[in-house]
Amino acid sequence: MNELIGKCKCCCKEIYCLDGFFNGVHTEEKELYCFECHESLKVKNEKPQS
Repeated sequence: MNELIGKCKCCCKEIYCLDGFFNGVHTEEKELYCFECHESLKVKNEKPQS
């Protein structure tokens, strides 16, 4: 069973709940991200450019 939850804030990819598993990341700011965008944002925040 696939249920559309929303779209990634960064790339607008549709994020689904797949058989009870949320296929994305919900932040404390109540934003939705796909795994790929969330990982790239996490890396960018850990190593900011000077």
